Formats: sequence, C-alpha cells, structure tokens
Amino acid sequence: MSQNPLIDSISTWLLGQALGNPDIVEMFEIVCKRLHAAGVPIRRGRLIWPTLHPLFQAENVSWNLGDPAELGQFEHQDNDTKAWKASPLSHVVENQIEIFRRRLTGPNETLDFEMLEELKEEGYTDYLVMATQLYEQAASGTGKVLGGRGILVTWSTDRRSGFSQDDLMALQQIQRVLAVACKTVIQTRISRNVTSTYLGARAGERVYSGQIRRGDGQDTNAVVWYSDMRDSTSFAETLPAEDYFSMLNSYFESTASSVVDHGGEVLDFIGDAVLGIFPYDCEESLKEAAANANQALDQTLERVKEVNAERAAAGAERFHYGVGLDVGKVMFGNIGIPERLSFSIIGPTVNQVARIEGMTKLLQQTVLAGRTLAELNPERWKSVGKHKLEGVMDPQELFAFNGASKAA
Repeated sequence: MSQNPLIDSISTWLLGQALGNPDIVEMFEIVCKRLHAAGVPIRRGRLIWPTLHPLFQAENVSWNLGDPAELGQFEHQDNDTKAWKASPLSHVVENQIEIFRRRLTGPNETLDFEMLEELKEEGYTDYLVMATQLYEQAASGTGKVLGGRGILVTWSTDRRSGFSQDDLMALQQIQRVLAVACKTVIQTRISRNVTSTYLGARAGERVYSGQIRRGDGQDTNAVVWYSDMRDSTSFAETLPAEDYFSMLNSYFESTASSVVDHGGEVLDFIGDAVLGIFPYDCEESLKEAAANANQALDQTLERVKEVNAERAAAGAERFHYGVGLDVGKVMFGNIGIPERLSFSIIGPTVNQVARIEGMTKLLQQTVLAGRTLAELNPERWKSVGKHKLEGVMDPQELFAFNGASKAA
C-alpha cells in the first residue's frame, strides 16, 4: 500500500472494475481524473493495447485534462509508417522496455524522438511510458503475450519540476492494477471482435450471450440476399492464385460490403457466394428492410461497374455475378455437430433465394427477386414470367431489376 490513501482507493476501485465488464474509455478517464485529484500532476494520458480485428491491430484511449477521453484505432499497416518507427512507443515495444522516461526541459532534457520535441513545444516537461505484458493461456498450456505485446500507458506533465519520485511510485502502483482491469476488458473486446468478424454482428452477439448449443436459435423474418460469382471454377483453374484471390476479394467488397453498409448482415461465405439477411419484425420494419436491401443492391451494381472498369484498365479479368432476393421466414441458429457448429440460417426461403439466383444466368439477368419483395417496390421490378425452381413444387413468378444491365 502507498502512503497516499487516494492512490490506494484508485487501486481498490480498479480491482472492482476487473471483476465486471467496464467501458475501457470511461474507466481510463476516471483513473486519469482520480490520479490528478490525488495530486499526481498528469495533464495527458494514453492507453494503448493490441487487439484482434480484421481492420485494426491496436486500439488506444487518449485523455487530456479538461477534455473527455476518446477511443482511437490503428490500422494494420500503421506500424510500418515512418511516424510509428520513429516514435518512443516503437522503441519501447521493440526493446521490451518496462519503464521509459524523458525529461523535456532542464539539465536532463533528452529529446531523442521527434514526438518529444512536439510535446515540449506544447508545454510538457516530463514524459513517461510504462509497459506491462498481458499473458493468456495457450493451447499448449504455456503462457504467451496477448496479441504480441501488453498494454502501454504514457503520462505527461507540464509541472516545471516534472514528475516527483512519489509521483513515479504512485503511477507504478496503479500500472499493474490497471493492467489487470484492462486485460479483462481487452479479452472481452477481442472475443466480441472475433465472433462478429466470423459470424456477423447479430449472430456473434447471440453466440456471445450464450446461444452455443446445437439447436439453439429462433425463427426470424428477413429479406434474404444470395449472390454468387459466375465462372469461378474456370477462374480458379486458369488464374494464378494471387490474381484469383484478388478477384474474389474485389467481388466480396462489392457485394458483401454493400449488404453490411446498409444494415444487413452477412452470415456466410459459401465458396464464392454471399448469404446475407435484412431482418424485420413487423410490416413497417419490412418496408425498411426492403429499402435497405434495395440500397445495398444499387450500391453493389455501381461498385461492380467501377471495379470492373478499374480491372479492365489494369489488364485484369472482369468478373460476373448474379443476385437473388426474396422475403420470408428463416430459422436462425446453431447447426452442425456438438464439436463444430455454424450459426447460420436455413429453411425454404433460403433455398428458394439460392434457386432464384441460379436462374439469373439462365434468364441473362444480373438480379432476380421473388414476388413478395418485388411487390414492395413495384416500380423497381418487372416480371419475367413464372419459372420452375429446383426443389420448389410450384412455378414461381420472378422479377428482374429495372435498372440492372443484362448479363453483368
């Protein structure tokens, strides 16, 4: 325990936070404010930690005295930038330094990083970095550093004399307890990132909340989206692997990203097919779901046109695709075997939409929809007659999108 009861109270509070599921931004802001109130002259604080996310490799919370704390995220390529490599944080990480301090004024002034010169110009006199490794249990039973490194906390002061020895002791005391609380939050954030990335936001949240037994799930009403890239087998056999994967990702970014951008959820990538839904629970929300699906469709058509133009200009193969859409009830839940489950949708509507998409090539249309969806916005659709769908007993009337070009 320290000689400052206020510092002890912050440590006790942080231990309580570690037992819950606090918001990491709010938690760090409270720590900063309480440290300042306890007499530690911090005016600037940064908390940085690694994460597992398809877009970001690290996250941080920035706090400045008098301003609310803010969450920031670093993209995967950010650690290759000149600014990062020239920063004291990069130096701390690469050399596994636990405590790094630089006086920014006075006889011990050391400005060996450009960032420190900037802090001095802003009026800061002392800069401190503290690193704590966070270990997780590996499958082998041994410990490994979470995400490749632990948490980094930086503190800056503008007090003329800088941090005192008592200040440093207080910050060191807080560091390990803060790391314990952060580890709980970070692991929760990573778990949610992973489930959302691989299952989708809604499905991931359901799994995370406990729907993990085979058969767990429920009926859901939704606009169902099924898109498929054409001639993929031929491309896979004739294109170099790198070029084929580039084409696939261009196709997915044009279709799946459009679904997500307009409030839908991508539940599965089935080879080169995209299965997505726009859920609804009443007549009014059905109209909203249909509007969102239509906007996603418009965006997909425009994106593919632009991407294919760019690919053609670069001498790369263009890709073609089809989209099937309809409305109905689906079963949303866990299927598979107890040891390996998939959280997805099944049911007649899903099968029918996949069959509708299969007809796009035969009828030389980019997009086809079932009657239920088409009737919600009749001005957007035109009938192409009734057709027999594989596995569906009665012929179904299909509708082509008015604005879609033939055989895109």
